Amino acid sequence: MEETKECCHKTKERSAKEYRDLIHRLNRIEGQVRGIRGMVERDAYCTDILVQVAAVNAALNSFNKVLLANHIKTCVTRDIREGKEETVDELVATLQKLMK
Repeated sequence: MEETKECCHKTKERSAKEYRDLIHRLNRIEGQVRGIRGMVERDAYCTDILVQVAAVNAALNSFNKVLLANHIKTCVTRDIREGKEETVDELVATLQKLMK
């Protein structure tokens, strides 16, 4: 039997609005990636594919910005108020990963 491995040790309850916004963004990105796959399958011109890949990268960066802002406004702020300063270290490590 195969075990599923959890990637995260914490969870976050999101508001219905935040959840809908994030899922909507991910659905659009997923559609864009499927579109790129279709372009490759149809032997589209390389430059046209690269432009679409750049659009997906921009959409993912936008997703990250929204998610990061929500994280700072909720989880990080709450933890700092509760005296959990290790959350700042976690945020710094996350930002370093995002900026590679």
